Amino acid sequence: MSSTRERILDAAEDILRTRGVVRATTKEIAQATGVSEPTLYKYFGDKERLLLAVLEERVPGPSRVAVRPGEGDVETNLTELAHAALDFYQQSIPMLGALLADPERMAAHRIAMSRHGGGPEKPVAGFAAYLKAEQDLGRVAAHADPRASAALLVGACFQEAFLRHYAHGAGAEPAPRSHAAALARAVVGPLC
Repeated sequence: MSSTRERILDAAEDILRTRGVVRATTKEIAQATGVSEPTLYKYFGDKERLLLAVLEERVPGPSRVAVRPGEGDVETNLTELAHAALDFYQQSIPMLGALLADPERMAAHRIAMSRHGGGPEKPVAGFAAYLKAEQDLGRVAAHADPRASAALLVGACFQEAFLRHYAHGAGAEPAPRSHAAALARAVVGPLC
């Protein structure tokens, strides 16, 4: 039997995917779980922390990919990271999209994510740190800009996921690994 925390995350993931963070309520998530709202807050503190837990624990993302500088080859590692980013964005866009249309909720969300150590800048920073470490090992050209390369790759992943969602909705098939490989190849060329 799963723990209360796990049941809350399961319900939150389902509701956030179908209703988005703006329309989903903690009351609805608590009811779907069979717990009270105070119990939900006992585990997560606030709605943003619950959202962050869903994103970190239920939606695959680059932070779950174990690539290490100096191991494997850079293109393969970037392909793994890009594939995870594509999956993450494809699953999180329906959850988060409506925030962009509500300046007040977006500002509150931005503050809460900052307080909890989350935010959309994290993938670029992570990819850039990986590329900088590879650069320090001599596996990425000294003239390369790890931050700009990371921003290009992460931005391309986001755009691909957005276009898939736009064309096919929330039920779109995951992007194939070949899409991630093509994006990684495009970034690796100038780096090596």
